[in-house]
Amino acid sequence: MREFESFRPLYDPTAVQPMRDELTRVGVDELRTSDDVDATLGSDEGTVLLVVNSVCGCAAGNARPGVMLALQNEVIPDRLTTVFAGQDKDATEKARGYMSEYPPSSPCIAVFEGGKVQTIIERHNIEGRSPQDIAAMLVNSFNNCCERSGPSIPRDEFEKIVPAHICGSSIPKFDENPASTDSAEDGAS
Repeated sequence: MREFESFRPLYDPTAVQPMRDELTRVGVDELRTSDDVDATLGSDEGTVLLVVNSVCGCAAGNARPGVMLALQNEVIPDRLTTVFAGQDKDATEKARGYMSEYPPSSPCIAVFEGGKVQTIIERHNIEGRSPQDIAAMLVNSFNNCCERSGPSIPRDEFEKIVPAHICGSSIPKFDENPASTDSAEDGAS
């Protein structure tokens, strides 16, 4: 049982799903295992966008819409990917290994070119910035090193997406046995 606890997600996967969906709806692929990360970031070909997603309402809540908006640019990276901190532990740790010259940050957005980090936008660069500000930073990076034609999805599809406005502090922690929590709360009154 102890071994399972070290690999279980930090937050309730159902509650986090809307945060995953924001990126996947605009064509971003989830890297859920360390093998997925190696297969994508281990190559020195092309350009890769990597979003280290997180539940943080203030930073990730602007980072995801910023990424979504940037992917409406005329030029975008060849591969669009994400790992989710607090959910996919092995994939996130492996991805951070490819950015080892930078301290771990959640959220974080990196653009790789030829297997090397060309642009990194860390949490401290995201906090207090609007999605439009974040998109502008990414578009600048895309315009400098990418060649794939954008957008990632047609504009009319993009305009139908409503970003998830969820505060990370309101997301329940993962609990494999919620009935025991209810009983404990009932007895605490």
